[in-house]
Amino acid sequence: MKKSNYKVSLVVCATLALLGSCSGNKKSAPESADVEVLPENIVEMREDQIKLAGIQTGSVEMKSLGNTLKVNGIISVAPQNQATVSMPLGGFIKSTTLIAGNSVSKGQTLALIENQDFVDIQQNYLEAKNRLVYAEAEFKRHTDLYNDEVYSEKNLQQVTVEYKNLLALVRSLEQKLILIGIDPVSLDETNISSTVSLKSPINGYLKSVNINIGKYVAPTDVLFEILNSDRLFLELTLFEKDADKVAAGQKIKFFINNETEAHEATISQTGKSISDDKTFRVYATVLKPCKNALPGMYVSALIEESDTQVTALPSEAVVSFDDKDYIFVFDRNKEEEGKPFTEYRMVEVQKGASKDGYTEVVLPEGFELNTAIVVVKGAYNLLSAKKNAGEMAC
Repeated sequence: MKKSNYKVSLVVCATLALLGSCSGNKKSAPESADVEVLPENIVEMREDQIKLAGIQTGSVEMKSLGNTLKVNGIISVAPQNQATVSMPLGGFIKSTTLIAGNSVSKGQTLALIENQDFVDIQQNYLEAKNRLVYAEAEFKRHTDLYNDEVYSEKNLQQVTVEYKNLLALVRSLEQKLILIGIDPVSLDETNISSTVSLKSPINGYLKSVNINIGKYVAPTDVLFEILNSDRLFLELTLFEKDADKVAAGQKIKFFINNETEAHEATISQTGKSISDDKTFRVYATVLKPCKNALPGMYVSALIEESDTQVTALPSEAVVSFDDKDYIFVFDRNKEEEGKPFTEYRMVEVQKGASKDGYTEVVLPEGFELNTAIVVVKGAYNLLSAKKNAGEMAC
């Protein structure tokens, strides 16, 4: 085992020595007028050294490298997609066939409810409606007589009051009928009933069923809870320090039940106030149906901070030396004593965000972005050769 390690060490030392021989600070012989002195920011290499160092070139790319925020939250439904169903006038449950989890559609009968008061309302409505027909005829007749100066204004006023009072009574009874689920248009003296159908106001599934046959329910009792999970949204909790990092339109990837499959959402609204625990809410619309997602589930989410395109390179193309960051750019090909050499120029840059193997680079003024050939692999070997040129030793 020791012999093996010794051989590997010899190979590494030989490689570093070979790379070191590319230095511009050649100290093996005294300088003369014929010896080329390379600038401090230039590294030169022979073709065999380039292959040994694994040098590969490319170009600066435009990438979206916004950082991501990791946050938690829950799945919710909008108020218009959930419903609490009660019976405005109360009554006894006559029949129902539904249980929690059943799917229901808008207008579907959830239960039949019986109450003697339903009969009284229908009777009062039909009687008032019939009296209104007579009162309306009287009103028109007295109006015509008044216009012909046959009838007094006082008598006309009395008839008018009676007509309008009956009209108001009929309209109020119509609203009561609609409130308990009876259509006034289809009601007549032949179809008065003591039972009414309790209808579903939305499509969805039953979250809870709180009734049974024969039970009396009051107007304030919650009989059914209905949720429509076709349009879900996320309610995420963020710290106040991240308030400037999120905005409407940003993309979100979220995960449920420790699943590896990512779901997508878009921020639709951000909170406008900070709570006592120094957090605020962010709301995001789920873009596609999620078969395993249910309201109330906890989610973990990743928020993309920015979609801005920036100049970027593979992270290994950026090297650090003396607390500064550099990249290497192809400078020129040349010959010395009949042998081809390639020169690479060190360019100082500023690093930004990193993501998916790429790093943002802020390039110096005057950098030829469209024509520059940048070392994307082997940059550390070039830096090593530059630092240790002529002095490589193991």
